[in-house]
Amino acid sequence: MSERHASSAAALTTRSELARRVSVLLPLPLGGAYDYRLPDEMTLAPGDFVLVPLGTREIVGVVWDAELGDVADAKLKRVVEKLDAPPLSGELRRFIEWVAQYTLTPLGAVLRMAMSVTDALTTPRSVLAWAISAGGRAALARGDAREITPTRRRLLEAARHAPPMAAKELARLGGCGTGVVAGLERLGWLEKVAVSARPDAELPDWRHRGPLLSPEQAEAADALVGAVRRAEFSVTLLDGVTGSGKTEVYFQAIAAALEAGRQALVLLPEIALGVQSLDRFVRRFGVRPAEWHSDLTPAERRHTWRGVAEGRLPVVVGARSALFLPFPKLGLIVIDEEHDPSYKQEDGVIYHARDMGVVRGSLSRLPVVLVSATPSLETVVNVEQGRYRRLHLPERHAGAAVPDVRVIDMRRQKLERQRFLAPPLVAALDATLQAGEQAMLFLNRRGYAPLTLCRNCGHRFQCSNCTAWLVEHRFVRELQCHHCGHLEKTPEFCPACGAAGTLAACGPGVERLAEEVSARFPAARLAVMASDTLSGPRAVAELVRGVEGHTIDVLIGTQVMAKGHHFPLLTLVGVVDADLGLSGGDLRAAERTFQLLHQVAGRAGRAERPGRVYLQTYMPEHPVMRALTANDRDGFLQAEAEERRRHGWPPYGRLVALILSGPDDESVNFLARALGRAAPHLRGVEVLGPAPAPLAVLRGWHRRRFLLKAERGVHLQAVIRAWLDPIKLPSNVRLQVDIDPYSFL
Repeated sequence: MSERHASSAAALTTRSELARRVSVLLPLPLGGAYDYRLPDEMTLAPGDFVLVPLGTREIVGVVWDAELGDVADAKLKRVVEKLDAPPLSGELRRFIEWVAQYTLTPLGAVLRMAMSVTDALTTPRSVLAWAISAGGRAALARGDAREITPTRRRLLEAARHAPPMAAKELARLGGCGTGVVAGLERLGWLEKVAVSARPDAELPDWRHRGPLLSPEQAEAADALVGAVRRAEFSVTLLDGVTGSGKTEVYFQAIAAALEAGRQALVLLPEIALGVQSLDRFVRRFGVRPAEWHSDLTPAERRHTWRGVAEGRLPVVVGARSALFLPFPKLGLIVIDEEHDPSYKQEDGVIYHARDMGVVRGSLSRLPVVLVSATPSLETVVNVEQGRYRRLHLPERHAGAAVPDVRVIDMRRQKLERQRFLAPPLVAALDATLQAGEQAMLFLNRRGYAPLTLCRNCGHRFQCSNCTAWLVEHRFVRELQCHHCGHLEKTPEFCPACGAAGTLAACGPGVERLAEEVSARFPAARLAVMASDTLSGPRAVAELVRGVEGHTIDVLIGTQVMAKGHHFPLLTLVGVVDADLGLSGGDLRAAERTFQLLHQVAGRAGRAERPGRVYLQTYMPEHPVMRALTANDRDGFLQAEAEERRRHGWPPYGRLVALILSGPDDESVNFLARALGRAAPHLRGVEVLGPAPAPLAVLRGWHRRRFLLKAERGVHLQAVIRAWLDPIKLPSNVRLQVDIDPYSFL
């Protein structure tokens, strides 16, 4: 039986025994590898995928270059099989180890992200195909007129110059029926061969010419191409205003990577953001890139993983998890919208894809490009300190002007009852529709209303599993928790007092906004764009095509429509509740709100027609609103940086969030008090808590939170390990550690 290194108590083995054993890391939440014995006929190297026994089952793992244990050879189980899959490269194995150490995650849990498609580790299924045989080639050379009819000759000539293919495809190529294929097989002039069932991917052509670049774009593109050709680690911020053509600039870097025979990875924060980017890629390179996201079918995931590992897929556009794909010859990483909070994974292995992308670039010695019109403060500080280079695109492409941003002070507006659009925005919307142009209304709140209550007794509908209100989704007559997914049918009677017809929707969501716009402008063609109204990439693509084709006049939605889209006829953007993201205890609230609203505003006036943006706010004097109306991003970031520096918050200090959770409130509280008593008392380290998390109950589990704040020079991981290692967690309590947290719920 295999043994953990740390628990081994057997006598030391001989050198010959050590030579016939390997360490195998399993994709399980384990801290290290297990030793296995090699069968006599088998040789393995680090990175090889193997099938090994574990208890009563067999599991796939990876041969790891770890220190071997001293368990007696006779006690070890044998490796069952070496799998026919490309090995994990040394660079990817080092990256997995780095992520595990930084995030304080078991090594096997990180490995699981790099081998998430176990079906791709087996030999691809074979199918029968037809190819010309040696006898067929000889018959063609002899030119036997009696046996080789013109039809047969045509088919044999086609087969001689084509790879093996299905009978139907070969017949189509030869301009005949499948009966001719069968006849030539009987003569022995065609033969059946087994070929891989995987489709051969069309390769992007880096020689395709892109659009003519402006002098500023060309200068930035040349700098990125130079970084790719140098084939060494660097990080470049491509900082350009919305509509400045940043995508076309980094396409030049992708072309340079392809020309050098290298692979390229482009990370996008949202599937919705990828629709027009993929179209641009096709126009630039002739084919679609490989995609990697949660909406792929199992077969698509298997094909993509294997194609990447074999080097057959040169470009991947994907979500954050694409960072763990097994590229054998990666030459470029592009992280588009690098500021987006979607790059932070909050469950399982907790990591930030932007930061880990920079780490992978460093370990693989390749250039990393961060792209944004509103870069994160962390990235801006890295530029200022000389760690990153900055390329700036200050103008919109083709002479388009930045939109005019205006504030609507809601304290001075008189709204109609159950209406949420202020008169100036209604007037602007009317003028836009009259001109045959398009408008976008932004409200970062899904559903119809965020709260439903009874006007008779005051009962509020709350999730039974979370400390959160249920959101009404009127289109489907449901109340839904947006944290755990709990659903209830909207009742006709109040469950507390039994009154009928007394339930009232409080506040607007995008569905309620659509209802108001439809009532005000019945002839306008509306569409709602939110994560729960879009079933996947195809639905997103159809909606985008509708806006592009002007079959939609008003687009109403949440943050999924806020960035990356280019609609030439969209000239008006209205933000219904600009203050929404400024509340709460998030230290990045102002930065995030500025980034989001700036990106939303950037959808307006991206072509010849000028754009207008209206921000409905109750805080027009807030620094975010002032910066947006003055188009003063750099001034806002400077003020935000000074505030963070004064208080030692990131990026000038470090944070670690620890959340204890469990189904029993008393058990969680008891352990929280124990952790609090054991908290470190070190110079440059401050521990806040324990305290109930803002979401004190989530999915039925009670939650208590600590926040460790430290100076930049503190080795956080060592401090956390020394604090937590002596603590024994009961089986019904979970401890989650988040290095560099972005969410404070």
